[in-house]
Amino acid sequence: MNYRFPFASLVVVLGAALSFGALADGFRAGIAVRVVTPDPLLPVSGGVGESRPTTQKQGELTVRALVLEEGTNRVAICSTDFLGFPSVLGNRVRAMVHGIPGGNILIGATHTHSAPDCYGFPDGKGGTSADFKYLESVCLRLREAIEEAMAGLQPVHLKIATGEAQGKIAYNYYAEQLYDPRCHVVQAILADGKPLATLVNYAIHPEVIGNSQGICSPDLIGPLCDQIAAGGGGTAIFMNSAQGGMITADNRRPGGEANDWAECQRIGRLLGTEALRLVHDAPTEMNPRLYCTSRMITFPVDSPLMRQLVKALPSTQGSSAAENTVTTQLNLVNVGDAQILTIPGEALPNIGYYLKRKMHGKHHLLFGLTNDAFGYILTREDYDSFHRYEYVSRTSLGERTAGILEEESLQLVNESPLPDRL
Repeated sequence: MNYRFPFASLVVVLGAALSFGALADGFRAGIAVRVVTPDPLLPVSGGVGESRPTTQKQGELTVRALVLEEGTNRVAICSTDFLGFPSVLGNRVRAMVHGIPGGNILIGATHTHSAPDCYGFPDGKGGTSADFKYLESVCLRLREAIEEAMAGLQPVHLKIATGEAQGKIAYNYYAEQLYDPRCHVVQAILADGKPLATLVNYAIHPEVIGNSQGICSPDLIGPLCDQIAAGGGGTAIFMNSAQGGMITADNRRPGGEANDWAECQRIGRLLGTEALRLVHDAPTEMNPRLYCTSRMITFPVDSPLMRQLVKALPSTQGSSAAENTVTTQLNLVNVGDAQILTIPGEALPNIGYYLKRKMHGKHHLLFGLTNDAFGYILTREDYDSFHRYEYVSRTSLGERTAGILEEESLQLVNESPLPDRL
């Protein structure tokens, strides 16, 4: 029997085969999640000071790892549901992982105010509420997530989007309109067209519940990740941005704030829906290039409170208490036409806008509270200048931090290859 195959169909089939072949030989991604909710529950931390006891949980605390690979380059982007994840813990994880250089492992915190203390803040009684056995288990779970993500690497292409997230999500508690409404989304798409993973980068304090209600919770980040999965976006990972001073969840209501799980669900689901909307029509990047570099950066510690903490906290071991300095890892990542910079704390939004304006590529992502979380980062002009900034000044390293961060970050930007452009 003589079968005839239309030429147009042959072109389509060959085109699809060539596309998939290129995909299979190029960019790959894998993602994995581990639940780290303590059982039994532990006290939760909302910042410097004693943790508060808990009696219930809403949602599950997780650690998540997204691994990206292109050729011999491999990068792990990790998110943890804690107030901060200091480098002493991050370095334990890096030391346990084989297959990715430590300098290519970025570990951030969502900044929920309803999770156990990772720093070892003094409890006012000569001790701390931090449970170091639990923290060791978190490090092990994160290592497992990274290794599972590496084992599950699959050929993907990317969709990357930037746009304003619409609706009642965030605002600046100190100056309502002075915040960055842009949401950045990176989505890894499998060969069958289904999303494997969706990364959401947005500036917000997940503190709807806080640490005073006796609840352990990922706050709005849990519902955000659930919404991404329910909306067909695959497994979600959230990386915070320049949310200092105070870019917080917009849970304002007539007569007060909504501070319950229902409000976490409302805001998280809305942000997840907006992220999927923004990335839906983004162009496809086949075989995007991947580049990662890191350097160690040292900050002076000028704030009296932070000097005390650097000398006292287990989380700052390895810092030079005698010289009043702290040192941490700074990263720059190019993926496709996006560029990513890490920030080891809570940068105020004007610093975020400045860095984004100077970055290269089409999409500019800032991973705040990543590789360390040294409190607030504000410019020397803002430092200790307004009554409104008394708290953020006291809980920052000092007035020189932002200048050093900007200089070192932009050196990385200018010394690195340009991201791909479509």
